[in-house]
Amino acid sequence: MRPRDALLLALRDFYANSWRLVALNAALGVVLVASILAALALPVAVVLVAAVGPPAAVIVHCSVTLVQTGDLAFADAWEGLRLHWRRGFVLSVLGCALIGLGAVALRFYGASAIWPLAFLTLYVLVLLGIYGLVLWTLAIAEPDRGLRAAAREAATLVATRPGATLVLGLALLLVNLAGIAAAIMPFLTLTVAYTFLATAHFVLPSLTLEEAD
Repeated sequence: MRPRDALLLALRDFYANSWRLVALNAALGVVLVASILAALALPVAVVLVAAVGPPAAVIVHCSVTLVQTGDLAFADAWEGLRLHWRRGFVLSVLGCALIGLGAVALRFYGASAIWPLAFLTLYVLVLLGIYGLVLWTLAIAEPDRGLRAAAREAATLVATRPGATLVLGLALLLVNLAGIAAAIMPFLTLTVAYTFLATAHFVLPSLTLEEAD
């Protein structure tokens, strides 16, 4: 599916199910804000940021369910938490570790004589973030498949559709930046759910075609 179609379909589905998705995204926002506040009060508590993994997995599960079935209920959220909380936590830990390393690299290069490498680091982080969206979607859509297999499949999909994947990722990055600029809570309750929903529309049709073969 083309990025434009995925974005439009996600907008349609988000509008039709906004009250469910906003509630789920609000739960994610509460966990994220609480973990950040705890980290600011006690730096060692930064590890709590990984707690966003399970609620994020719930949103991805609901996005996948909506794309695959065209229907969504709050019962799907509980089912997603039951099925994917461990996988969500693992993916969150990996993501937090990557962001942490990226932040250290940005700070180091930005304050050194080789400061142009800071821009390269930021570029790589954006690319890995786009890859991460695909990985989350495939890992939750196929819970019986190991994370390594999901990672390989995500890499294959990105490699075979690099341009389309980059366009989608940059469009979603702009959506999230606009949400952050608007206010904190609209960002937490709107753009994250929309991002996962658009990614599911973009990824899953390709997956279905491969399975059909």
